[in-house]
Amino acid sequence: AQKAPAQNSPARFNGQAAYNLTRQYIAAAPKRWVGSPGHAKAEAFIKDHFKPEIAQGRFETDRFTAGTPAGLLEMRNYIVRYPGKKDGVIVLATHYETNYPLRDINFVGANDGGSTTALLIEMGNYLRAHPPQGYSIWLVFDDGEEAIQSWSATDSLYGTRHLAAKWSQDGTLKKIKAFLLADMIGDKDLNIDRDANSTPWLLDMLKQAAKNTGHSAYVFKNSTAVEDDHLPFAKRGVPVLDIIDIDYGPRTFSMPDGYHHTAEDTLDKISAHSLQIAGDLFLEMIRLINQRG
Repeated sequence: AQKAPAQNSPARFNGQAAYNLTRQYIAAAPKRWVGSPGHAKAEAFIKDHFKPEIAQGRFETDRFTAGTPAGLLEMRNYIVRYPGKKDGVIVLATHYETNYPLRDINFVGANDGGSTTALLIEMGNYLRAHPPQGYSIWLVFDDGEEAIQSWSATDSLYGTRHLAAKWSQDGTLKKIKAFLLADMIGDKDLNIDRDANSTPWLLDMLKQAAKNTGHSAYVFKNSTAVEDDHLPFAKRGVPVLDIIDIDYGPRTFSMPDGYHHTAEDTLDKISAHSLQIAGDLFLEMIRLINQRG
Protein backbone atom coordinates (compact mmCIF):
# COMPACT_ATOMS: atom_id res chain seq x y z
CA ALA A 1 0.00 0.00 0.00
CA GLN A 2 1.13 3.51 -0.73
CA LYS A 3 0.49 6.49 1.46
CA ALA A 4 -1.44 9.24 -0.30
CA PRO A 5 0.74 12.27 -1.02
CA ALA A 6 0.30 15.05 1.50
CA GLN A 7 -1.77 17.92 0.21
CA ASN A 8 -0.12 21.31 0.23
CA SER A 9 -3.12 22.85 1.90
CA PRO A 10 -5.63 21.34 4.29
CA ALA A 11 -9.20 20.66 3.21
CA ARG A 12 -10.56 23.05 5.81
CA PHE A 13 -10.43 26.77 6.38
CA ASN A 14 -7.51 28.03 8.48
CA GLY A 15 -8.67 30.48 11.15
CA GLN A 16 -5.15 31.04 12.46
CA ALA A 17 -3.97 32.03 8.98
CA ALA A 18 -6.91 34.47 8.73
CA TYR A 19 -5.94 35.96 12.11
CA ASN A 20 -2.31 36.34 10.99
CA LEU A 21 -3.52 38.06 7.81
CA THR A 22 -5.64 40.46 9.91
CA ARG A 23 -2.55 41.41 11.89
CA GLN A 24 -0.53 41.94 8.69
CA TYR A 25 -3.34 43.91 7.02
CA ILE A 26 -3.91 46.41 9.82
CA ALA A 27 -0.13 46.79 10.22
CA ALA A 28 0.22 47.57 6.50
CA ALA A 29 -2.86 49.82 6.33
CA PRO A 30 -4.07 50.84 9.80
CA LYS A 31 -6.03 53.86 8.53
CA ARG A 32 -7.81 52.95 5.30
CA TRP A 33 -10.40 55.67 4.81
CA VAL A 34 -11.31 56.43 1.20
CA GLY A 35 -8.73 58.59 -0.55
CA SER A 36 -6.01 58.18 2.07
CA PRO A 37 -2.47 56.80 1.54
CA GLY A 38 -3.50 53.90 3.81
CA HIS A 39 -6.43 53.11 1.51
CA ALA A 40 -3.98 52.72 -1.38
CA LYS A 41 -1.85 50.44 0.84
CA ALA A 42 -4.93 48.35 1.66
CA GLU A 43 -5.64 47.94 -2.05
CA ALA A 44 -2.02 46.94 -2.70
CA PHE A 45 -2.23 44.38 0.13
CA ILE A 46 -5.35 42.78 -1.36
CA LYS A 47 -3.90 42.70 -4.89
CA ASP A 48 -0.62 41.24 -3.64
CA HIS A 49 -2.51 38.22 -2.27
CA PHE A 50 -4.29 37.55 -5.56
CA LYS A 51 -1.36 37.55 -8.00
CA PRO A 52 -2.33 34.14 -9.47
CA GLU A 53 -5.89 35.33 -10.16
CA ILE A 54 -4.64 38.61 -11.63
CA ALA A 55 -2.33 36.61 -13.95
CA GLN A 56 -5.27 34.39 -14.99
CA GLY A 57 -7.57 37.35 -15.71
CA ARG A 58 -9.93 36.41 -12.86
CA PHE A 59 -9.40 39.56 -10.81
CA GLU A 60 -11.46 42.64 -11.71
CA THR A 61 -11.02 46.20 -10.49
CA ASP A 62 -14.40 47.92 -10.53
CA ARG A 63 -13.43 51.60 -10.41
CA PHE A 64 -16.08 54.28 -9.96
CA THR A 65 -16.52 57.85 -8.74
CA ALA A 66 -19.05 58.50 -5.99
CA GLY A 67 -20.70 61.80 -5.15
CA THR A 68 -20.33 62.19 -1.38
CA PRO A 69 -20.68 64.95 1.27
CA ALA A 70 -16.88 65.35 0.90
CA GLY A 71 -17.18 65.81 -2.88
CA LEU A 72 -16.39 63.34 -5.65
CA LEU A 73 -14.34 60.41 -4.37
CA GLU A 74 -12.82 57.63 -6.45
CA MET A 75 -13.57 54.17 -5.04
CA ARG A 76 -12.74 50.64 -6.10
CA ASN A 77 -14.42 47.28 -5.64
CA TYR A 78 -12.33 44.16 -6.26
CA ILE A 79 -13.95 41.01 -7.61
CA VAL A 80 -12.07 37.70 -7.60
CA ARG A 81 -13.65 34.85 -9.54
CA TYR A 82 -13.29 31.11 -8.94
CA PRO A 83 -15.15 29.29 -11.74
CA GLY A 84 -17.33 26.37 -10.73
CA LYS A 85 -18.97 23.50 -12.60
CA LYS A 86 -22.60 24.60 -12.21
CA ASP A 87 -24.28 27.60 -13.79
CA GLY A 88 -24.66 30.23 -11.07
CA VAL A 89 -22.64 32.26 -8.61
CA ILE A 90 -22.29 32.50 -4.82
CA VAL A 91 -20.85 35.87 -3.75
CA LEU A 92 -18.85 36.29 -0.53
CA ALA A 93 -18.38 39.98 0.30
CA THR A 94 -16.80 42.35 2.80
CA HIS A 95 -15.88 46.01 2.93
CA TYR A 96 -12.18 46.72 3.30
CA GLU A 97 -11.95 50.43 4.16
CA THR A 98 -12.19 52.16 7.54
CA ASN A 99 -14.70 54.75 8.71
CA TYR A 100 -14.11 58.18 7.10
CA PRO A 101 -15.41 60.36 9.99
CA LEU A 102 -12.95 58.58 12.31
CA ARG A 103 -9.95 59.47 10.15
CA ASP A 104 -8.55 61.83 12.82
CA ILE A 105 -8.46 59.24 15.62
CA ASN A 106 -6.36 56.10 15.88
CA PHE A 107 -9.04 53.84 14.38
CA VAL A 108 -7.60 50.68 12.76
CA GLY A 109 -10.82 48.69 12.33
CA ALA A 110 -9.28 45.35 13.34
CA ASN A 111 -12.72 43.73 13.50
CA ASP A 112 -14.66 46.25 11.40
CA GLY A 113 -13.26 45.66 7.92
CA GLY A 114 -9.90 44.17 8.93
CA SER A 115 -10.87 40.68 10.11
CA THR A 116 -13.32 40.07 7.26
CA THR A 117 -10.91 41.29 4.57
CA ALA A 118 -8.44 38.76 5.95
CA LEU A 119 -11.18 36.12 6.09
CA LEU A 120 -11.87 36.57 2.36
CA ILE A 121 -8.17 36.58 1.47
CA GLU A 122 -7.77 33.28 3.33
CA MET A 123 -10.92 32.01 1.60
CA GLY A 124 -9.09 32.77 -1.66
CA ASN A 125 -6.16 30.62 -0.46
CA TYR A 126 -8.63 27.82 0.25
CA LEU A 127 -10.43 28.12 -3.10
CA ARG A 128 -7.16 28.22 -5.02
CA ALA A 129 -6.32 24.80 -3.55
CA HIS A 130 -9.90 23.50 -3.65
CA PRO A 131 -11.65 24.94 -6.72
CA PRO A 132 -15.46 25.10 -6.55
CA GLN A 133 -17.14 21.89 -7.65
CA GLY A 134 -20.62 23.46 -7.72
CA TYR A 135 -21.51 27.10 -8.34
CA SER A 136 -18.78 29.61 -9.12
CA ILE A 137 -17.61 31.59 -6.11
CA TRP A 138 -16.80 35.27 -6.35
CA LEU A 139 -15.05 37.18 -3.60
CA VAL A 140 -16.03 40.85 -3.47
CA PHE A 141 -13.95 43.39 -1.54
CA ASP A 142 -16.21 46.41 -1.61
CA ASP A 143 -15.31 50.03 -0.96
CA GLY A 144 -17.20 52.86 0.70
CA GLU A 145 -19.46 50.86 3.00
CA GLU A 146 -19.05 53.44 5.73
CA ALA A 147 -20.73 56.84 5.67
CA ILE A 148 -18.55 59.77 4.62
CA GLN A 149 -20.41 62.15 6.93
CA SER A 150 -23.34 60.48 8.68
CA TRP A 151 -25.22 57.29 7.82
CA SER A 152 -28.13 57.69 5.40
CA ALA A 153 -29.56 55.95 2.35
CA THR A 154 -27.37 58.16 0.12
CA ASP A 155 -24.30 58.39 2.38
CA SER A 156 -23.34 54.74 2.90
CA LEU A 157 -22.89 51.47 1.00
CA TYR A 158 -21.30 53.24 -1.98
CA GLY A 159 -19.49 50.19 -3.32
CA THR A 160 -22.36 47.72 -3.14
CA ARG A 161 -24.93 50.24 -4.38
CA HIS A 162 -22.71 50.80 -7.43
CA LEU A 163 -22.05 47.08 -7.96
CA ALA A 164 -25.69 46.00 -7.56
CA ALA A 165 -26.76 48.62 -10.13
CA LYS A 166 -23.99 47.62 -12.54
CA TRP A 167 -24.76 43.91 -12.23
CA SER A 168 -28.46 44.62 -12.65
CA GLN A 169 -27.78 46.36 -15.97
CA ASP A 170 -25.43 43.73 -17.41
CA GLY A 171 -27.50 40.69 -16.37
CA THR A 172 -25.07 39.38 -13.75
CA LEU A 173 -27.59 39.65 -10.89
CA LYS A 174 -29.73 36.88 -12.39
CA LYS A 175 -26.81 34.44 -11.96
CA ILE A 176 -26.35 35.12 -8.23
CA LYS A 177 -27.77 32.31 -6.09
CA ALA A 178 -26.81 34.01 -2.82
CA PHE A 179 -24.95 37.10 -1.63
CA LEU A 180 -23.20 36.23 1.66
CA LEU A 181 -21.75 39.16 3.58
CA ALA A 182 -19.09 38.99 6.30
CA ASP A 183 -18.94 41.87 8.78
CA MET A 184 -17.39 42.16 12.27
CA ILE A 185 -17.03 38.42 12.84
CA GLY A 186 -13.53 38.37 14.30
CA ASP A 187 -14.99 39.33 17.71
CA LYS A 188 -13.50 37.11 20.45
CA ASP A 189 -16.96 36.90 22.04
CA LEU A 190 -18.68 35.75 18.85
CA ASN A 191 -22.48 35.85 18.62
CA ILE A 192 -23.68 36.02 15.01
CA ASP A 193 -26.96 37.92 14.82
CA ARG A 194 -30.24 36.79 13.35
CA ASP A 195 -30.57 39.70 10.92
CA ALA A 196 -34.15 40.58 9.93
CA ASN A 197 -32.87 42.17 6.68
CA SER A 198 -31.49 38.82 5.49
CA THR A 199 -33.43 36.31 3.37
CA PRO A 200 -35.38 33.86 5.59
CA TRP A 201 -34.26 30.65 3.85
CA LEU A 202 -30.62 31.72 4.14
CA LEU A 203 -31.09 32.43 7.86
CA ASP A 204 -32.58 28.94 8.25
CA MET A 205 -29.63 27.54 6.32
CA LEU A 206 -27.14 29.37 8.55
CA LYS A 207 -28.77 27.76 11.58
CA GLN A 208 -28.36 24.37 9.88
CA ALA A 209 -24.75 25.17 8.89
CA ALA A 210 -23.98 26.04 12.53
CA LYS A 211 -25.51 22.75 13.67
CA ASN A 212 -23.58 20.77 11.03
CA THR A 213 -20.25 22.35 12.01
CA GLY A 214 -20.79 22.22 15.78
CA HIS A 215 -21.04 26.00 16.08
CA SER A 216 -24.68 26.42 17.18
CA ALA A 217 -23.59 28.18 20.38
CA TYR A 218 -22.27 31.09 18.29
CA VAL A 219 -25.35 31.96 16.26
CA PHE A 220 -28.68 33.73 16.80
CA LYS A 221 -28.37 34.67 20.46
CA ASN A 222 -29.37 38.18 19.35
CA SER A 223 -31.90 39.34 16.75
CA THR A 224 -31.24 42.59 14.87
CA ALA A 225 -32.06 44.37 11.63
CA VAL A 226 -28.75 45.56 10.24
CA GLU A 227 -28.27 48.13 7.50
CA ASP A 228 -25.26 46.78 5.68
CA ASP A 229 -23.74 45.92 2.30
CA HIS A 230 -26.38 43.27 1.57
CA LEU A 231 -29.23 45.81 1.27
CA PRO A 232 -28.58 47.02 -2.31
CA PHE A 233 -28.71 43.38 -3.44
CA ALA A 234 -31.76 42.53 -1.33
CA LYS A 235 -33.60 45.48 -2.90
CA ARG A 236 -32.96 43.98 -6.33
CA GLY A 237 -34.30 40.56 -5.38
CA VAL A 238 -31.04 38.70 -4.69
CA PRO A 239 -31.12 36.24 -1.74
CA VAL A 240 -28.86 37.79 0.91
CA LEU A 241 -27.34 36.89 4.26
CA ASP A 242 -25.43 39.21 6.59
CA ILE A 243 -23.14 37.15 8.81
CA ILE A 244 -22.45 39.81 11.42
CA ASP A 245 -21.89 40.27 15.15
CA ILE A 246 -22.88 43.90 15.71
CA ASP A 247 -22.70 43.57 19.52
CA TYR A 248 -18.97 44.19 19.95
CA GLY A 249 -17.48 44.74 23.40
CA PRO A 250 -19.06 45.95 26.65
CA ARG A 251 -21.38 48.94 26.35
CA THR A 252 -20.55 51.72 28.78
CA PHE A 253 -21.60 55.33 29.26
CA SER A 254 -18.50 56.53 27.40
CA MET A 255 -18.77 53.77 24.75
CA PRO A 256 -22.51 53.17 24.15
CA ASP A 257 -21.75 50.94 21.13
CA GLY A 258 -18.90 49.06 22.79
CA TYR A 259 -15.74 48.95 20.68
CA HIS A 260 -17.65 49.60 17.44
CA HIS A 261 -16.31 52.71 15.66
CA THR A 262 -13.84 53.51 18.44
CA ALA A 263 -10.05 53.40 18.81
CA GLU A 264 -10.63 50.26 20.92
CA ASP A 265 -11.34 48.15 17.80
CA THR A 266 -7.88 46.58 17.96
CA LEU A 267 -6.27 43.21 17.25
CA ASP A 268 -6.51 42.01 20.87
CA LYS A 269 -10.33 42.07 20.61
CA ILE A 270 -10.47 39.41 17.89
CA SER A 271 -9.42 35.76 17.76
CA ALA A 272 -8.33 33.00 15.40
CA HIS A 273 -11.06 30.85 16.99
CA SER A 274 -13.83 33.24 15.89
CA LEU A 275 -12.36 33.45 12.39
CA GLN A 276 -12.24 29.64 12.29
CA ILE A 277 -15.95 29.49 13.16
CA ALA A 278 -16.77 32.08 10.50
CA GLY A 279 -14.71 30.26 7.85
CA ASP A 280 -16.35 26.93 8.72
CA LEU A 281 -19.81 28.52 8.44
CA PHE A 282 -19.10 30.10 5.05
CA LEU A 283 -17.79 26.83 3.58
CA GLU A 284 -20.77 24.91 4.96
CA MET A 285 -23.16 27.55 3.56
CA ILE A 286 -21.55 27.09 0.14
CA ARG A 287 -22.02 23.33 0.43
CA LEU A 288 -25.68 23.66 1.48
CA ILE A 289 -26.52 26.21 -1.23
CA ASN A 290 -25.05 23.85 -3.83
CA GLN A 291 -27.05 20.97 -2.38
CA ARG A 292 -30.25 23.03 -2.55
CA GLY A 293 -30.31 23.21 -6.34
